[in-house]
Amino acid sequence: MVTRTCTTLAGGLGLLLCIGAAQAFDLGDALKNAIKQPQQGQQQQKQPSNADLLQEGIGVLAGTRGVSETEEVAIGRQIAGNLLGAAPLVKDRQLQKYINEVGRWVASQSERPDLEWHFGVIESKDINAFAAPGGYIFVTRGLYQILQNEAELAGVLGHEIGHVIRKHHLKLLQQSKVVSLGGKLLARKAADGNEQVQNVIGSGAEIVARGLDKNSEFEADRIGMVLSARAGYDAFGLPEVLQQIGHVGANDSSVALLFKTHPHPDERLAKLDEVVDDRFDGLKGQTLPGRFYKLKP
Repeated sequence: MVTRTCTTLAGGLGLLLCIGAAQAFDLGDALKNAIKQPQQGQQQQKQPSNADLLQEGIGVLAGTRGVSETEEVAIGRQIAGNLLGAAPLVKDRQLQKYINEVGRWVASQSERPDLEWHFGVIESKDINAFAAPGGYIFVTRGLYQILQNEAELAGVLGHEIGHVIRKHHLKLLQQSKVVSLGGKLLARKAADGNEQVQNVIGSGAEIVARGLDKNSEFEADRIGMVLSARAGYDAFGLPEVLQQIGHVGANDSSVALLFKTHPHPDERLAKLDEVVDDRFDGLKGQTLPGRFYKLKP
């Protein structure tokens, strides 16, 4: 049984509701030059075979009709640029390098290891995390500061990676008929900040910000635990974070959006427990508190 109490983790792009015009997108040297190889010692971590028992919780990667990977990345890049225009990266090169090392190691355990993944910590006191199509993932300063070890960070990133590999946001944009005009034109012009493309992406960001459906969040929770375990971490890192978020309290402004757009904690725990049961109980994953990068005040 999953014995550690869980609550919600944001997977939507909530901050984008208040974003205006497009901003020039630049991941910055901290992300562009981040080490692509796993940290020393991570390569030697044994992949726990028991984690594969949850493979049915992931299944075969579902495609998204009419949108190629190139187009997906172009859409995600534009959305990520809008996000960074409203909440820039924390000015700490070592932090940005570190989160990319951990994130890319966890992402390498997924069905899309060759996607060019980008991770960053953004300036916001809110407790939140965001995923955009094509492998763009951000964690707020507020969320990062409540983390206690590397396994918890891996669990958070694994949840967001789950949204990307399942193309949850991209499917939502398609269902809302935001991403429906000529994909090739969109992909070609998105990187140049084309005004028409920006109008499309801006509308899409607002739709995404309203939150994903419950099943998408439940699925991302399962994927987050599986990917963390595969990477050699304590699979319960994500539930530990969710428990900490629950202790913040629903009336705290830092979690207002998160609690508004996601399933009730009890419902989420029940769904997670339904799949996980005792499958991870025998695993001896690492938490790595000593290697966790402490964010400067």
